Amino acid sequence: MTTAPARGSTDVESKGLKGGALGLVGSVVVGVASTAPAYSLAASLGFIVASGGSLLAGVKSPGIILLAFVPMYFIAVAYQELNKAEPDCGTTFTWASRAFGPKTGWMGGWGIIAADVIVMANLAQIAGSYSFTLVGKLFSDDAISALSGDVFWSTVAGLAWIAIMTYICYRGIEVSARLQYALLGIEVVILVAFAVFALVKVYTGTAETYSLMPDISWFLPFDLDFSTVIAPAILTAVFIYWGWDTAVAVNEESDDPGRTPGRAAVISTLLLLVTYALVAVATIAFAGVGTEGVGLGNPENASDVFSAIGPDLFGDSAFGGVMLALLYISILTSASASTQTTILPTARTSLSMAVYKAVPESFAKIHPKFLTPTWSTVGMGIISAAFYLLFTLISPTLLSALIGSVGLLIAFYYGLTGFACVWYYRRTLTATFRDFIMRGLIPLLGGLMLTAVFIFGLIQYALPDWLTDENDENVTIFGIGAVAVVGVGSLVLGVILMLIMRWRSPAFFKGQTLERRSDLILAGEHYPVGIRLPDSEETTVIARDLSNLPTGLIAVDLETGKRYAKQKRNAAAPDARAGDPAPDARTGDSAPDVPPTDAAP
Repeated sequence: MTTAPARGSTDVESKGLKGGALGLVGSVVVGVASTAPAYSLAASLGFIVASGGSLLAGVKSPGIILLAFVPMYFIAVAYQELNKAEPDCGTTFTWASRAFGPKTGWMGGWGIIAADVIVMANLAQIAGSYSFTLVGKLFSDDAISALSGDVFWSTVAGLAWIAIMTYICYRGIEVSARLQYALLGIEVVILVAFAVFALVKVYTGTAETYSLMPDISWFLPFDLDFSTVIAPAILTAVFIYWGWDTAVAVNEESDDPGRTPGRAAVISTLLLLVTYALVAVATIAFAGVGTEGVGLGNPENASDVFSAIGPDLFGDSAFGGVMLALLYISILTSASASTQTTILPTARTSLSMAVYKAVPESFAKIHPKFLTPTWSTVGMGIISAAFYLLFTLISPTLLSALIGSVGLLIAFYYGLTGFACVWYYRRTLTATFRDFIMRGLIPLLGGLMLTAVFIFGLIQYALPDWLTDENDENVTIFGIGAVAVVGVGSLVLGVILMLIMRWRSPAFFKGQTLERRSDLILAGEHYPVGIRLPDSEETTVIARDLSNLPTGLIAVDLETGKRYAKQKRNAAAPDARAGDPAPDARTGDSAPDVPPTDAAP
């Protein structure tokens, strides 16, 4: 048996992306920036508090945000564990294919793509609108500010943001990461300042008559009805956490693909929880949950709570004007940053799908200089722009409500990832207590939770009166709530496209390019003992094709005890090319049952 390799030695079979470009900090920044904290809260908090002018979670919204964190953390653990086995930029697509087979894996990949394309319409709308709001504020020009409410001009600006961010993603992952450092820094500082300013006003008695004093009961939503309140509210709250998985989608470009992305995903969810809890409590405390004025229960404020609250919070003084401008900057940078980081995982998912011949091979092209997916990135931008235009023509009101549709898709592919983790490791779950908890129980609970909120949330979204427009008329498609139709309809479209690809490219669907398999571990590593953090000194999971097995070391199948090593391929070792067992790197002994590098056991 060999000893464990040095940390950071994990290798990945490259798809042509630029490896080693991101460290842990960079991966965390990409993960947090992808959730767009300022934009997500601005666009979602009102829908968690109320729906259609009626209270939903109300003052218990911080509790809903806390509840939504639980499945998010559980699924982040599943991502971390699966990424150890196979750090592939296809994430859910690749892992679900390994665990359940090609059809399930294809739908998992489609879930990622569909969610990203749909949310891009909402992101572009916010970015476009705030562009005029900010410019008008900076130049004290009300005419420019008024353009933020003009559908035509805000759409033009939104399309421009999609084009700009698509180009930045096209230029390279390092350019994208450097931009995220600046945008996220501005965003977080301003959000914290906003929350502190609001809470100081509330606690010093200088807030408004409708303001509320924070209470610990706000974090205890268990007296609310699950099917009609908690489930749909959690689906919206899930949206504000969504995006941390981008840190895993860029795993092949990180400095340690097997470990850094998974850790970044878990750290990202924890940082988001703290930020969201603080800002949500401060916002509700200052604005209240009333249905008039700046109250968060007012449907006119639902799509952008910060714009509604900002003028009352900061006032008309010069200092207030500066703070309000900074708030607008944070939301604009947040939406624009998320526009960029939404393109990143979608392009890499389609890249992985193309490499395994699950979608047309043109999506697998890599730029020779920038080392980024070319058609996958540009195609994402074009499709997102077309979708944005389509839904703007259907109903501008629907654009802000697409958050619920995205929540359904998030619950679908995040939940599928949880189940894939359990099934992938099913044969070794009882090897240690840690494996049972981290690879079995936690991912399973995350998957079950998201399945439950998907079902009950869908029932509510399908109600004809769930979403109303500015004229108080129901927004429906074929008499069914539009939010449910868009969410489920996108999955149905995925099934249709999958059948077309199965006809055109049968190799993937026959399991010839991405076969089902379970896990191996690196020989010689020992399970941790004593009280440790869950991610402390874990075993190294080796992909069945040995793509992440360090040269010279040996992997072992925990179920059969068989040992595997990469076959040496050089002129000095003709026997190795012929398929003879490779010697142990340290002892020189031959390892039994050793296949060549490109053969799966």
